[in-house]
Amino acid sequence: MDFASDNAAPAPPEILRAIEAANAGHARSYGADALSEQLTLRIRQIFEAPEAEVFLVTTGTAANALSLACLCPPWGTIFAHNAAHIEVDECSAPGFMTGGAKLTLLPGAHGRMDPAALADTLDAIDETDIHHVAKGPLSLTNATEYGTVYGPSDLAALTAIARDHGLRVHMDGARFANALVALECTPAELSWKAGADILCLGGTKNGLLGVEAVVIFDPALAWEFQRRRKQAGHLASKNRYLSAQMLALLQDDLWRTLARRANRAARWLSDAVARSPGASITQPTDANLVFATLPRAADARLRAAGARYAEWPAEDPATLPEDRVHVRLACSWCTTDPEIERFIEILRG
Repeated sequence: MDFASDNAAPAPPEILRAIEAANAGHARSYGADALSEQLTLRIRQIFEAPEAEVFLVTTGTAANALSLACLCPPWGTIFAHNAAHIEVDECSAPGFMTGGAKLTLLPGAHGRMDPAALADTLDAIDETDIHHVAKGPLSLTNATEYGTVYGPSDLAALTAIARDHGLRVHMDGARFANALVALECTPAELSWKAGADILCLGGTKNGLLGVEAVVIFDPALAWEFQRRRKQAGHLASKNRYLSAQMLALLQDDLWRTLARRANRAARWLSDAVARSPGASITQPTDANLVFATLPRAADARLRAAGARYAEWPAEDPATLPEDRVHVRLACSWCTTDPEIERFIEILRG
């Protein structure tokens, strides 16, 4: 019963076979190999973006921070939701990689930024005053840190505000595949057509050993990203092994298949938790994350039985009763029906 993180899941056999196949013979280094070239062509095709440039790194933090460094000067600020990963889980990596830029955090229910709050915040910044920060990029997360999703129209509303103020747009897509299958739209509709300049396309949370693809839709930004990636120590010499994983993930729509499995498991788990005495669901279960309050007695039973999951800050801690604990249950591509059934059995006592 492991619901601790989709990062904790093993790699699918298709990915391991792709790495083994990539291991045959010698190949050019630093991304000049045939697999890396194939990957760029494949992503351009999938995203309907023939000029997009594609670069691989091994962590989501590197993908986000290096991308934002290309979009924000050291004296600027990045606009993000107050629960964004770049705020709560990246140890100020964006500030480090940009050389000093700050984050301006904005509210919004269920992990989704409020467009009115964004507009009001941007209107209030006076860039003619040397004492104020400059407006940097807008950063959006899809699926969000609360497991909810932005649809294309939701994204367009926010990116239109950003464009009106001259802002570029970064998208943290660590769980992009989960959002994509939940919304049943195309990758283009959920990225550059909705206003994103750079997408950090997650692979690690969807079954890869540690690969994230930075998809840059404006090729004018590509050279700076390459320079920053090298300087930061994130240019892999044996890039073919990273490309092999991402290529295999995109082959025959495997990325969608794995994401659908995770989303389906989360939906079933969410529905079952909601029907359990004393438990409640606190966020819409759009993707593969379930947020719930559990009775403390049930939480103790589950942990004693070996269940693994994260205690999580409630969106509004003041509303959490003392006899309840707020948790995040993460489903992965390999979450099994018996795991969920056993979890619910113990939860219900």
